[in-house]
Amino acid sequence: MRAILQACRRELHRIFAFRPVFSVLILGAAVYAVLYPQPYLNEAVRDVPIAVVDLDGTQTSRDFARRVDATSDVAVAQVLPDHASAEREVFARRIDGILLIPKHFERDLLHGRPSPVALYADASYFLIYQRIAGAVTAVARTIGAEVEASRLVGLGVDPVVAVAATDPMPLTAVPLFNPEGGYATYVLPAAFVLILQQTLLIAVGLLGTLPGADHGTDPGERRSLVAITLGKLLAYLGVEAVILPAYLIALPYLYGLPRLGGLLPVLFFAIPFVLAVAGLGMVVAAVIRSALGVQLALAALGLPLFMMAGFSWPAEAFPPLVRLLSFLVPSTAAIDGFVKLSQLGAPLAAVRPQLMVLWGLAIFYNLIAIALVSWRAVRTPAHA
Repeated sequence: MRAILQACRRELHRIFAFRPVFSVLILGAAVYAVLYPQPYLNEAVRDVPIAVVDLDGTQTSRDFARRVDATSDVAVAQVLPDHASAEREVFARRIDGILLIPKHFERDLLHGRPSPVALYADASYFLIYQRIAGAVTAVARTIGAEVEASRLVGLGVDPVVAVAATDPMPLTAVPLFNPEGGYATYVLPAAFVLILQQTLLIAVGLLGTLPGADHGTDPGERRSLVAITLGKLLAYLGVEAVILPAYLIALPYLYGLPRLGGLLPVLFFAIPFVLAVAGLGMVVAAVIRSALGVQLALAALGLPLFMMAGFSWPAEAFPPLVRLLSFLVPSTAAIDGFVKLSQLGAPLAAVRPQLMVLWGLAIFYNLIAIALVSWRAVRTPAHA
């Protein structure tokens, strides 16, 4: 126990003594916590500017444009006389879409004939396009249902029956765990876990290559190699005991994200996550053996690890081999588990599979790290 505490104290000293490690693990985590969520603070795209080209100029066409403008997603920024002038505004990036109401729009509706409106929107920005198309489609369907109901009433159908005929199966959508339907609520909890993994991974990798890292290679220390590894892990747990609750408890509260879970289940689940990431970092350091190499390798792996996490692209759509490899990355199981515990309020029993995966990775990577350091220790006298 004494050897474990000594190794822990020595590793904590190295974390705060080496500027690159302190910058990544402490300062980096603080900077990410402040800057990363800023682009997502508005949660969802609102009031996307579009232009309306009303070729009909009737009360019905103006009412249609007014209803589109009244939605929270779209704002009618300009009413233009023709399609060409609206196109120029799109190319100048002053608007993001064009709603073209055709001539004889009202007459066709009153005669029961289809009167399709045209929507031109920039699909290169998928979220903006989705908002514009969704708002216009919803308004068009509403007006279409009202026109059809009025036509049926005019034919002598009971008003209640006419309304039911135009919308026989009304849908009430209740967005659970994301009431605003926002992007921040979806992406930030997963991104926080990735940030925790990447900062700890780089820091542990650097610590394994900087001076004072080869504990256990001297003959007098080889017997305490396991104790030294446990001491290092205890040091990493101590540092993450401050950083991790700040990310998974304080930041969601600060940014108004759903937080239905308790603190203790999250902290309990975090133990194997930290141990697994630290073990992987020690393996990387033992293999690469260079501080610059560790930084370059882990920086290059940042985007692949982000994609393999399974929230930017559905994990079910991965090729089988990529899906299998993703389980070797701690964040794959950790994101799923942390989101269920913290955001959805699930009990620990609901994340038992993810918990077992993390414990398995923690044991697997730390045993490999110990084996690599031990193998290097055996080879050291031969080169002396």
